[in-house]
Amino acid sequence: MAVTADDLDAALSSVVTTLRPATDLDWSARAGSVEWDCWHTAEHVGDCLLSFAAQLVARPEKRYVRFMASADKDASAAEILEFAEAGGRILAATLRTSGPDARAYHPSGRADPEGFAAMGCAETLLHGDDIAHGLGLAIDPPRDTCRRVLARLFPEAARDLAGVDPWAALRWSTGRIELPGRPRRHEWRWRGAPLGSGDDQA
Repeated sequence: MAVTADDLDAALSSVVTTLRPATDLDWSARAGSVEWDCWHTAEHVGDCLLSFAAQLVARPEKRYVRFMASADKDASAAEILEFAEAGGRILAATLRTSGPDARAYHPSGRADPEGFAAMGCAETLLHGDDIAHGLGLAIDPPRDTCRRVLARLFPEAARDLAGVDPWAALRWSTGRIELPGRPRRHEWRWRGAPLGSGDDQA
């Protein structure tokens, strides 16, 4: 059930395949329920994924690597999507060259490569879906990847929602939707640290 670089590649491909044909639409539209527009949400994804790669390379214990990645302000929708995808492919390459014992800071716990892979998938899929909603679309991610990401980041929810579509369960776990008998969550936190490590505090 480990989350790997292959899952991140699958998540990226799912999102890019959906959004690339929509780059002629208005990316100044609000991205789903988040506070950014579609353009800035895609920029955020690129920054997050590049940041995760930097964490695995530098491996700071108590902070992020001190940089912020941003796109050119005149980047088109196609170019900002390219920026987000490039960040993800760089993270995937970094995951493939990081040993399993690597650990680096994240507010949800000192994460291992699997944790960064899972968080990268979540950032890609959830914000990709936010963008898609802002453009009147919806992504249809690979359910096996969603299942592995849910089990890694939200192990209790994965057990409680074993009979629920894993993509719906992941969106519920991160406050995107309601489920029958389960109101929308307003507070949530995923787990970046390895399961069973006891290192779930930054």
